[in-house]
Amino acid sequence: MNIGQAAKHSGLSAKMIRYYESIGLLKPANRSDSGYRLYSSDDLHTLAFIKRSRDLGFSLEEVGKLLTLWQDRQRASGDVKALARQHIDELNQKITELSSLRDTLEELVQSCQGDHRPDCPILKDLAAG
Repeated sequence: MNIGQAAKHSGLSAKMIRYYESIGLLKPANRSDSGYRLYSSDDLHTLAFIKRSRDLGFSLEEVGKLLTLWQDRQRASGDVKALARQHIDELNQKITELSSLRDTLEELVQSCQGDHRPDCPILKDLAAG
């Protein structure tokens, strides 16, 4: 199938498919006589793997590692688990940071009168750095 069909089937844009190919996550597509990219069912399976990995928040580097592990039939599942565990730890750190940001902003919003006066604790805090 061509890139438009592959995009439709995978839920990715043609631009993203070309990008994944350019950075080596997806092997270079076969080409038709007229130069159009052609994708196989194996390519679609790889695109689905990449999309799901990205949907779970894995970085492109991590997706590359996961693809390598997925394609290596001799791999230890412990290697995959370790990578997933590391990603969970990073997600938990981000959740902690975002919760702290939310709490700080919530406090600032609570301290703002939100009326016609120009005094605003939110802007004052932002200006203070």
